[in-house]
Amino acid sequence: MAGAMSAAGTPAKSRASGLRRAYAHAATLAVFALVAASLLGVVLLIYRTVEAERTQRDRVAQMSAVLAELVSVNRAVLNAETGQRGYLLTLDRRYLGPYLAAREQYGPALSRLDKLLEPVASPRQRHLLAQVENLTNSKFGEMADSVSMVERGALLDARTSMLSDEGMEVMVRLRAAIRELEMIEQEQLAAATRDAAEAEGRVLPLLGALLAMLLLALGLGYRLVGRTARAEAEAAQASVVAEARDRADLLARELNHRVKNLFAVILAIVRMSAKDTPEAQPVAERIAERIHALVASHEVTQGSASGEGARLRTLVESTVRPYLSSERQVALDGPDIVLPARQVTPLGLVLHELTTNAVKYGCWSSGGDLAVSWWVEDGMASIDWREHFPGTDEEPERTGFGSLLMTSAARQLRGTIERRFTGAGVAVSMRIPITDEHPVA
Repeated sequence: MAGAMSAAGTPAKSRASGLRRAYAHAATLAVFALVAASLLGVVLLIYRTVEAERTQRDRVAQMSAVLAELVSVNRAVLNAETGQRGYLLTLDRRYLGPYLAAREQYGPALSRLDKLLEPVASPRQRHLLAQVENLTNSKFGEMADSVSMVERGALLDARTSMLSDEGMEVMVRLRAAIRELEMIEQEQLAAATRDAAEAEGRVLPLLGALLAMLLLALGLGYRLVGRTARAEAEAAQASVVAEARDRADLLARELNHRVKNLFAVILAIVRMSAKDTPEAQPVAERIAERIHALVASHEVTQGSASGEGARLRTLVESTVRPYLSSERQVALDGPDIVLPARQVTPLGLVLHELTTNAVKYGCWSSGGDLAVSWWVEDGMASIDWREHFPGTDEEPERTGFGSLLMTSAARQLRGTIERRFTGAGVAVSMRIPITDEHPVA
């Protein structure tokens, strides 16, 4: 039976092993996916950070270039005006050098400024840029007219034009437009700086979280590797244990077979010894019956699932079963109790003795009833054997082998066996300890 259970347990173990392997495979894939996701997240975050920094650098460079061109335009106008005024006041043509240089510079500067602002300029910036271009052209036109007047000999008219409010108003409006453009660019530069700082503030926690995920994935991977190694070691150990169990089962079956053969040899010897002696036949039969009881007890222990004990109900049933008939019935009642192996043989002999007495002298010899019940109380199994038939209150005068057997069995069971004879039959009360290793099932 143990071998059959071992064979039956093999598919279950295989399924459990398969489930463990599937779980380990799924866990490995999950850890790999987590590591891959973490690495991908880190790469994407780094890429986005680099792109954002590059965009920010380009934007800062563009804003710085706009500010530089505004400064160039403003400086060109101032230098031109300074040179023009010096020439008109001193008539020294050396003062025309700054004016002529500025006149050559302001046009390209305005073109570069327009090119820089065109992709990102707001409507207000476009309006201011157009205003700067118009005012600059107007101012340089006014200065060119005054220089031309001097060269034509109209010095007084040129100086009158220079001192007029119109030229001053153009300069005031030009400076205001350039200043507003500079303020807008500076505000945008400050906003870009703030955005960069905020982006950096968001990137660092995200990067920390991704690194934490990566470390977690690595930790899980390390743990998974350890668990896989332990599982493989346990599987190898389980295989060794299963192999050892199979060998033990084989040895147990072989020993059981040899014990049965030994009982058969003993029975044959007993019967052959009494064959030629008729007066010894009853004794030989009683000995044979007790040997059969030993065989039955042995078979009960071999039928136990654990191989370390037997169930009380099974022991009682196997003892009384050979004597049951339509007229001989037994009522069994009690919980499922597993007896230690050392208690099975002496208790089996006691039950066999009680059964044969019931057949020969007790309830089953006079059409009575037999009831066997058991229960557990305070760590002790109580067995109540009751035969109901017209009897006597007197104890037997002779103490036979059966009584000696019960006394000896009580010592082996480390319990008590009490037998009482009443007018209603026979009552036998047995109390035997149930160890922690064999509790009530």
